[in-house]
Amino acid sequence: MSAPARGAGRGARRLPQRVRIVGGSLKRSTLPVLDRPGLRPTPQRVRETLFNWLGQDLAGWVCLDAFAGTGALGFEAASRGATSVVLLERDPALVTQLREARARLKAAAVRIEHADAVSWMRAANNHYHLVLLDPPFDDPALLDAALEAAAHLVADDGFIYVEASTPLTQCPPGFALWRQDRAGAVRFHLLRRKSSG
Repeated sequence: MSAPARGAGRGARRLPQRVRIVGGSLKRSTLPVLDRPGLRPTPQRVRETLFNWLGQDLAGWVCLDAFAGTGALGFEAASRGATSVVLLERDPALVTQLREARARLKAAAVRIEHADAVSWMRAANNHYHLVLLDPPFDDPALLDAALEAAAHLVADDGFIYVEASTPLTQCPPGFALWRQDRAGAVRFHLLRRKSSG
């Protein structure tokens, strides 16, 4: 849930102090937003659209939020019944915040890992129904590396969600673009793995 560092002076966008979970059992719960370089929480409208695309009930799903930031996407998935949600974050202050939020919300399905997302995904061998990718917008190469690393983790008919500053021009092998939309400067995409059966 990160993006380019905000510029100084007029025109710099102010971060909200909190983001609100918009659906499921944790609906209306809030998550704090720390003032950290590159942090950009996924807007509420984008989260609403994503979970409308996926369906509101993620019961039985195993999910990975690879660039967790505030945890808004991962906690939204847990709120909608996902069995397991792993949140990856490399900023120690954000990891502390995520752990505090998990305890406060009693979100037992959520696990927080202090890790570099791309390295963690490259080493992992679990399968996920949904991998959420929202890397910093100011490093396009990071998105390419994250997509490549995430692709082998997605179960048949599973999804990769991608936020970026520009439209995706191609999908990883074995995936197709299933949905896409735009909200201001945010382009968001849902890719679906083609079933091997």
